Amino acid sequence: MSETRGVAVAAQHKRGRASGRMRSAVLWDALRTVLDRIAPESGPSDVVDVGGGTGGFAVPLAELGHRVTVVDASPDALAALERRAAESGVTVRAVQGDADALLDLLGPGTADLVLCHSVLEYVDDPAKALAALTGTVRPGGSVSVLVAGQVAAALHRAVAGHFDDARRALTAPDGRWGDHDRMPRRFTRESLSALVEGTGLEVGEVHGVRIFADLVPSALQDAEQDSAEALLALEAAAAVHPVLRDLATQLHLLAHKR
Repeated sequence: MSETRGVAVAAQHKRGRASGRMRSAVLWDALRTVLDRIAPESGPSDVVDVGGGTGGFAVPLAELGHRVTVVDASPDALAALERRAAESGVTVRAVQGDADALLDLLGPGTADLVLCHSVLEYVDDPAKALAALTGTVRPGGSVSVLVAGQVAAALHRAVAGHFDDARRALTAPDGRWGDHDRMPRRFTRESLSALVEGTGLEVGEVHGVRIFADLVPSALQDAEQDSAEALLALEAAAAVHPVLRDLATQLHLLAHKR
């Protein structure tokens, strides 16, 4: 991706970075880096967004000129995606299906980059789903995996005064704090890395996403632009800190196919 495109990604996500956009800034910086590595000067890359829903990542990537396919099980989400893409003046291919069927849907070696964000927590078999993603990536390509963090769940339950829940979230193999926990499973950096390595991918960078942003009241994030920028800089620094990244609400791992 050209320097102009990289600047465009950064500019797009600087607008309204407070609250929700604040939380995704680190992730977008990581995606920009991997796209620059895959195709530093050449044309568009083939990107597949598994569970991409209404196109929060797919449409901006298509606006940058990439060929983007969204695979999602929800026909309503795909319909919303097509409307969103049309409003933005871009084309995004919409395919209905599940993550573990990706090879049958798209075929092997069809993507330079596969996004798998907030999917592995919900699928029946994370290893099977990730293996399908791995088969879809071309040699030299990458997989971007974003999952819920187990340590963060314990931290947040403890801060809220639910100490038994925090202990259960920290010690349960699936990272759940109880029967009323809506998240089917969570991951640690170690468990996620082991899952990725089990598919034959090479583990690359690991980032913490939403470390402080989920602890700081949204009113402080939205109060002043200077405060928002300072928090953004703090998030960027903490994202790769060997201790703080494990406290993130979400863990982001970039994996590479040799």
